[in-house]
This record gives sequence, C-alpha cells and structure tokens, in this order.
Amino acid sequence: MNTTESKFVHKHSYLSRLAHKQELEFREAENHLATEFGSEAEWMRCLKEDFPKFVPFLTRKCGIKFSGRILEIGAGAAWFSAELSKLANVVEVFATDFSPKLLKEQAPRVFKMLHASGAKITRMPADFHQLDFPDNHFDFVVCSAVLHHAVNMVVVLREARRVLKPGGRIVAIREPVWPLVKFKSRSRTQDRLVKAGVNEHLYTLSEYRDFFSEAGFKLDARRVNLSSGMKYFFNEVVNGLTHARYAFVATKSTKK
Repeated sequence: MNTTESKFVHKHSYLSRLAHKQELEFREAENHLATEFGSEAEWMRCLKEDFPKFVPFLTRKCGIKFSGRILEIGAGAAWFSAELSKLANVVEVFATDFSPKLLKEQAPRVFKMLHASGAKITRMPADFHQLDFPDNHFDFVVCSAVLHHAVNMVVVLREARRVLKPGGRIVAIREPVWPLVKFKSRSRTQDRLVKAGVNEHLYTLSEYRDFFSEAGFKLDARRVNLSSGMKYFFNEVVNGLTHARYAFVATKSTKK
C-alpha cells in the first residue's frame, strides 16, 4: 500500500469562534504526542500494540460494519483513519483536525508505519465545532479521545449528526469516563490539565448520555476490553468502578 498517495487539502479561515487557541498551540508543540502519552516510547507502543486492536473490537464485539465514506474528527496523527482505510468496504476517509501541522507532518509517518491504504485518505484542517461538509454526506463519523476536548460537546455532536447520512453512525472511542469510585477530585484533576494547556473535561457516563441526547442521539455505550487471559476478566470486573472504558455508538435516525 502506498502511503504517499494520501492527499492533503489546504484550508484557510476554518476555525470557528469556539476553537480553543491554547490547545491548538499545545497540539502543534514539538513534543506534543510524547507529552500527551508520557513519552515518545509510550506513544510508539500504543501506536503499534494498542490502537490496532480497536477496529477489530468494534467490528467483532460491537457488530459495526464500517463502509462507504468516513469522517474522522480531531484525528491528530490519524491512526484511526489509517486502520479504517485498510477495510475493504471503506471507500474514502477524511482525516480532519484543527492542527495542520499534525496532519502534514505526523499523519504520513503513521500511515506508513500502519500500512494504511493512503489512496483512500484525504487530510484536511477542520474545526469539529463547524464542519465544512454538506448535510447527509458521511456513512460514519469517528473519533478517538476527542469529544471531551470540545468547548461545546453538544455543538460538535450536532455537527456530526448533520453531516451523517440518515442511518449513519458516530463512533467515539477512548473517551475518559469518570469512574464510580473517585480516588481523586474531578475538579482538581481537570484544573491541572487545563493549566497544562489542554482543554480537557472529565465527564461521567450519565453526562455523556445527556450530551448525546441533547444533540438528537440515543447513546449506546459499549464496554471496551482489549485484554486477554486473566487480565481480561480483571478488567471486566473493575471497568466502570476504578476506571471506565467505553465505545460510544449512536445512529442518526432515518425519520425526518
């Protein structure tokens, strides 16, 4: 597969009034990914070992059959787009992020590393609060660890709903869901992240359901467990208590 065939579309004046400028600066910093994941080594480990497990989980465990035209919002280095591009029934993938630098510099490296089908992928700067796409255009809107960064999540979800075809689905993974057992103060944890330059919000599962409902979706939250052996059973027991990992799936109604 030739990753050099991935196309980059230049855009100007694409940021909405809701764009969080401080986070854009953070995402375009030289060591952004290493900072976000703790180290460059951990980012590489996740890229090679953890992230490739998500699409098989979504297809086999959640019954999601990715196909047609897909939009990834907040793509960053676009590993999710890379994995989806390899599926036979996926025709086209638009990887969007409000950081042109990540899409230009990091995404092509990730495509090469993950053996993406680059010819299917178009990289384009975009603000997920205000998407420059027509109504009823995509079969899927996907994102990874993105929604909780929104200044207004309901606006983002409404935009996703607008660009989805009737019957189209939004699939959100790696959202930090605040667990039932709270070892730390949510407000203090959130304040620490904001001071670091990240527009980070921590929500409970109930709060996510409310956001999706306000945007016109009924949320189906599927537990995520990518482990095997004894660790799989341990994670099944504690998921939602000491940590909370879900895949968020919602379908746009076919009714007018």
